[in-house]
Amino acid sequence: MRLKDKIAIVTGASNGIGEAEARLFASEGATVILTDIDDRRGPMIADQIQIDNGHAQFYKADASSASDWKNLLEYTLRQFGRLDILVNNAGISSSAYELDDLQAWDALLDINARSAYLGTQLASAIMQGAGKGSIVNTSSIFGIAGGNTGHPGYHASKAAVRNLTKAMAVRLAPHGVRVNSVHPGYMTPMVSAKASGTDRASKSPMGRLGLPIEVAYGVLFLASDEASYVTGAELAIDGGFLSQ
Repeated sequence: MRLKDKIAIVTGASNGIGEAEARLFASEGATVILTDIDDRRGPMIADQIQIDNGHAQFYKADASSASDWKNLLEYTLRQFGRLDILVNNAGISSSAYELDDLQAWDALLDINARSAYLGTQLASAIMQGAGKGSIVNTSSIFGIAGGNTGHPGYHASKAAVRNLTKAMAVRLAPHGVRVNSVHPGYMTPMVSAKASGTDRASKSPMGRLGLPIEVAYGVLFLASDEASYVTGAELAIDGGFLSQ
């Protein structure tokens, strides 16, 4: 098992990519703490993981809240004594917002970028004490490339996550803590639920939408000891979109 006996936190774990990561991590031997503001679906997923002989718990937390982060990490230390892996996956898309919506800018930066900063900063303090740890931040293809869809706050927030990752990787490398980012492309089920799903699939050289589990496997590698010499890296999981 690639994560045997590891203690992992996955934010935004009640659906989509976060759910896939939590399930995969548990199947690879990790004890997973799923966090989300959705306290209806999240506990169901944790229960299903346990039914499948995995180890998981749900802890309700708002990833953009410093106090929630502190409470979550204190809980983790009380229960398990350490933290080996953090996946900062919590985030929102910009499809529901108009271009000139200032409140959307604030929400996107808070939920996408502030949450990753808080998680990385606070969790790394614990990991430094142990001299090891892995943090994986979820950015986007639009953290690397521009585009004419969605609110620009989404692009700005995901670019912030990308460079936050690199800055923290450099700072934390001497302390044994690795920080990397993944950059998903157009994914199902989010895009497939929209009328433009077929058009967006055609933008990928592979001609299809990505699956949450395909991102989860990339995160699994970065989180595992197999990536022990990988830090500050950005892994595009996008069907070739950024190579065009």
